[in-house]
Amino acid sequence: MSEDRPSGHGTGSDRIALRGLRCRGRHGVYEFERRDGQDFVVDVVLSVDTRPAAEKDDLGRTVHYGELADRLVAVVGGEPVRLIETLAQRLADVCLIEPLVSEVEVTVHKPQAPISYPFDDVTVTIQRRRP
Repeated sequence: MSEDRPSGHGTGSDRIALRGLRCRGRHGVYEFERRDGQDFVVDVVLSVDTRPAAEKDDLGRTVHYGELADRLVAVVGGEPVRLIETLAQRLADVCLIEPLVSEVEVTVHKPQAPISYPFDDVTVTIQRRRP
């Protein structure tokens, strides 16, 4: 096989992105964050070999991003954590449960973070790959 022509699962050459997924969660260090909750925004970029799905025009051979969105929202709305780093890891774990995903980049935005100065956004971005 030629080195410049990737082949097979896990090449990382194809990406499926779900950006700007808005959901409510109760994550944070402070009691009022856990009590009152706040909005979070999630971006995920999945590395998936999309060729099998494209060849057969078959949803079963790719990632159903609507169902993935449901699972991601459930994590954000679920058990509170103190750090968005922890939340990002939990979201990455959900993405990597998908058998066709070889790698994921997760960004968690916390636009209502308790900061005393004007700011646009706070984010944590992680990359994880299947072992």
